[in-house]
Amino acid sequence: MAALIAAQREQHRVPHAVACRALGVSRSWFYKHKDGTLTARAARRAALAAEVRRLFAAHRGTYGSPRITADLREAGWTVSKNTVAAIMREQGLAARRTKRRRATTRPGKGRWRAPDLVKRDFGAPQVNRKWYGDGTEIPTGEGKLYLASVMDMASRRLLGFAVGEHHDAALAYGALAMAVAVRGGQVPGVILHTDQGSEYTAGLVRRAWERLGIRQSMGRPGSALDNAVIESWHSTVEFELRRIEHFATRAAARAGVAAWIEDYNHHRRHSACGMMPPVAWELARGAGREAA
Repeated sequence: MAALIAAQREQHRVPHAVACRALGVSRSWFYKHKDGTLTARAARRAALAAEVRRLFAAHRGTYGSPRITADLREAGWTVSKNTVAAIMREQGLAARRTKRRRATTRPGKGRWRAPDLVKRDFGAPQVNRKWYGDGTEIPTGEGKLYLASVMDMASRRLLGFAVGEHHDAALAYGALAMAVAVRGGQVPGVILHTDQGSEYTAGLVRRAWERLGIRQSMGRPGSALDNAVIESWHSTVEFELRRIEHFATRAAARAGVAAWIEDYNHHRRHSACGMMPPVAWELARGAGREAA
């Protein structure tokens, strides 16, 4: 590779710095090896740099060094996160940062509110102890769609979701119904924590909670931190589906959302799950047949 970089300068007037950057090696590495063959260590480093580039591209620029390190280790590489981070810096690879979500909660009218049963104690020792619900917008060329979601805190698995043209109680109920079905139809005692949006204070949703034995919990109005776990998840959804993808039609958006959630549950590494995807984390802990 060093000879190739040198040849680019001699034959095509490509500066060493440009060729090094394109090939994913540092200039110090080039000057060290330009007069001889690669050492075994240098050859491994070059191969590793190429694999880091491939994985970064495969994940569309959304994986940072921890997740790429996990991918590499699973593929058989013995490598540290610091080494991967250094290689990414050398190549100018930086995971795209999500932007902070704007508050979109519409407080329900009337005096009824559920108590806060979570109080920012987000942890859960096992599945079906704490669920979180929230909603967001998905713009398309034909107008907005709305996404309602339900997540299990323990595994960070997205259990239920519903996509519709109206941000209302029916949409929230659709996401809840899917979540309950995924868990086998019975989840008595599980806490479902949401904001105080009107879709969660509506009678339709409250009656469903009561019928299923779900304990309804709500954070304070206007406080994203009270529902930070799923707020963060929706921030990722918004970034990857709104800023990377562009949906021309509502049908394309519905299909894209479903495919993205399927990939997230089964393939997306999560730091809270020891860099395992949510479904794999559940299966490893015998969470039940519903994890398949």
